[in-house]
Amino acid sequence: MRIRLLSENTINQIAAGEVIERPASAVKELVENAIDAGAHVISVVMKGGGRELIEVSDDGFGMSADEISLAVERHATSKLNEADLTDIKSMGFRGEALPSIASVSRFSLSSRARGAAEAWKMDIEGGRKTALQPIALNQGTRISVKDLFYATPARLKFLKTERTELAHAHDVIKRLAMAHPEIGFSLHDAERKIFQVSAGQGDLLDQRLRRLSAILGAEFAENALKIDVLREDIKLTGYAGLPTYNRGNAQQQYLFVNGRPVKDKLLTGAVRGAYMDYLARDRHPVLALFLELPTQAVDVNVHPAKAEVRFRDSGHIRGLIVSSLRKALNEAGHRASTTVAGQALGAFQTAGKAAYTSYASAPPVQPYSPGLADRVEAYQNPLNMEGQVFAPMGRAEEAETIADEPEVTSYPLGAARGQLHETYIISQTDDGIIITDQHAAHERLVYERMKNHMAENLVPRQALLIPEVVELEQTAVDRLMMRVAELGELGLVLEAFGEGAIVVREAPALLGDTDIKGLVRDLADELMELDQALALKERLEAVCSSMACHGSVRAGRRLSMSEMNALLREMEATPHSGQCNHGRPTYVELKLSDIEKLFGRR
Repeated sequence: MRIRLLSENTINQIAAGEVIERPASAVKELVENAIDAGAHVISVVMKGGGRELIEVSDDGFGMSADEISLAVERHATSKLNEADLTDIKSMGFRGEALPSIASVSRFSLSSRARGAAEAWKMDIEGGRKTALQPIALNQGTRISVKDLFYATPARLKFLKTERTELAHAHDVIKRLAMAHPEIGFSLHDAERKIFQVSAGQGDLLDQRLRRLSAILGAEFAENALKIDVLREDIKLTGYAGLPTYNRGNAQQQYLFVNGRPVKDKLLTGAVRGAYMDYLARDRHPVLALFLELPTQAVDVNVHPAKAEVRFRDSGHIRGLIVSSLRKALNEAGHRASTTVAGQALGAFQTAGKAAYTSYASAPPVQPYSPGLADRVEAYQNPLNMEGQVFAPMGRAEEAETIADEPEVTSYPLGAARGQLHETYIISQTDDGIIITDQHAAHERLVYERMKNHMAENLVPRQALLIPEVVELEQTAVDRLMMRVAELGELGLVLEAFGEGAIVVREAPALLGDTDIKGLVRDLADELMELDQALALKERLEAVCSSMACHGSVRAGRRLSMSEMNALLREMEATPHSGQCNHGRPTYVELKLSDIEKLFGRR
C-alpha cells in the first residue's frame, strides 16, 4: 500500500469530525466568530434541530470580497499572533471552523464590510466553492448552513431528536450570552422564538446580574451573592447562589475563562470544595463565575472544541475560587434563600386550593367530608362549660409578665413564642413569623464552634469514664487508624482494640452526651466516601460536620423559652446558620403580608 496525501476536502471533513460534533458545535463556532467581529446583535435561526438550516446573522465589522475568499480557507484567521501562540485574546483562533462546516454542508457566506458600498456572497457545497457575487446586505455577516452532514451521512445517524439538538444549541447561546451581556442574542426555530435577550447598559457587573436574571430567572438575582475579587493579576467576578438555593445536578453552574465558556474539572472541583461545608453531596449550587487572567497563564488550545483549558498554576486558581466563594458565603451570615418561604407558601396554597376545589365540586347537601362535618358541628354548638374552670383572659398578672418580658421582635430572627411538636421554634418578628428547625439550627452552631476551636487548636475534650469499644469491619478500622492524628485534633481520641474493634478514650466536649458508637461508625463511612484528593482541612471539616450532627439538639426535646431565644440569638451571630451542614434551610420566614394572602385579607 502506497502512502499518499489526502485531498483538501477530505482533510476538511476529518477536521469537521473534531470541531463540528453536532449542530450546536456549528452554532458555537459561528456565534463566537460574530462576537470576535464586534457584533452588538447576533441572531440565530435553526430548522430541523440544525440539520436543515442554521443561519447566523450579526452586525459586526463584516468582510471584504478578498477576506471572504480567505475566510473559508483552512487555517486562515485574523485572530492569532504567530509570534506568540499563547497570546490568544479572541474566541476563535484555529481558522478551522468555516472550512470544516463548509466541507460537510451546503454553505453560504454573505458579508458587507464596515464603510463598504456593496456586499458579497460565496456559496460552498461539500467543499466546492462558487464565484463571488454581489448582493444586497446591511453591514455585518450572514452565514447559512443547510443540510449539515449531508456529505458525511454516517454522522447524521448519531444525531439525537430535533428537540434535543435544539436544546444543545440553546445551552450554547445561553452560555455565550452570559459571558457577553453587552451583546443582544436571539434564537428562533422554524415556528417560534426560543430565546432573546437585549444588549445591556451600564456597569459590567450590573449588566451581568441583569443578564443572569433574564436567563436563570429573577429568583437567582434575589438569592445571589456578589463575587468581585482581584488577586495579583487574576480577577474573579460573578454571582454565586446561597446554599439553600441549590439544585439536584450541576447543570446550572456556569464557568468562564477570559469570556470563554468552559467545562473544566479543576473549576467544578473548586466550587464543590467551597460549598462542601454547606451542601449535601447530592446537591449543587447555582452560580456563574467569570475568571480573567493573562493569556500566558492559561492554555485554551487543549481541544479543538475549546471547551477545556489548562492553567499554569492550577493550585493558585483553585485557592482563589474557594477562598472567594467562602468569603461571600461568610458575609451572607444567617441569610437563607427567599425560595424557602416561597416553597412553604406554595405548599400551603396548594393544600388550600385542593380543599377549595374539593368543596366547590362537592354536592351542595354535603360540603364537608363526614368527619370534618362532625367537627364543624361540634365547634358551632354552644360550649358545655359545666364542671370546667377557665382562667379569665387578660389577667393582670399575665399582662405584667408579658410586659416585663424583653421585647426582641426587632431582632432578625425575632422573639420565641413557643415550640411546635418539640421540634420547631415559632418566633415573632416585627413583620411576620419565623419557624426554626431546632436540630438543623443547632447542628450548624455546633459545627461552627468546632471549626473555630480546630482553627485555634483549642478543641476541648473530655475523657470517657468508661472507654467505649466499637466493633467495625477491619477495613473501617484501618481507615480510622490512618486518620487517628487528624481525629485527635478534633478531640476524638481513638485506639485500635484488637481485630475489628476500636476503643474511644476521649470525645469532643461540645458533643456532650452523644451516641459514641454511632458517631464512630458514621465517621468510618464518611472517610470511605470522601474524595482523597481533598485538602486536609476540607477532610477535617467534613468529619466535623458528621460529629456536629451527633452533638446537636435532637428533634423531640422540649426547650424552655430562654433556651429558644438563646438559640435564635446565637444563630444571628453565627455565619451560615441559615442552612444546616447538609444544605437544608434551618428556618422559614413568612411575612405578615404573605400570611394575610393565605387568609384572603389581600
